[in-house]
Amino acid sequence: MSTKPSVLFVCVHNAGRSQMAAGFLTALGGDGVEVRSAGSMPADQVNPVAVQAMAELGIDIAAEQPKVLTTEAVQASDVVVTMGCGDACPYFPGKRYEDWKLEDPAGQGLESVRPIRDEIRARVLTLLDELGVTPVRA
Repeated sequence: MSTKPSVLFVCVHNAGRSQMAAGFLTALGGDGVEVRSAGSMPADQVNPVAVQAMAELGIDIAAEQPKVLTTEAVQASDVVVTMGCGDACPYFPGKRYEDWKLEDPAGQGLESVRPIRDEIRARVLTLLDELGVTPVRA
């Protein structure tokens, strides 16, 4: 990729996993990567426990709003990371797809969401490495 890579994170409600992943990629990737997130059936708001879990690490996703998944967002992305959205995600040949099997933080308390958050962070760091983007912070 000669220009900066773009990544789209997709989950059903775009309220937990995909928002945390987008928050990490934005914070860790800085200007080196373009970040999108969306959901096949977006919720009304980002999961407050996900917001709280990210705030513990100094990443503010409180102002984010769940967005509907569009064909255009998939087409504009180099990497599409799905998180439990099943067949709702459009497929385009030539795109790089990854399916991250992660527990859904919906309806869970902070103690249960922290390990999900930490696994997402580790996967985002691996993705940055694979994309050749040096994290701007540890």
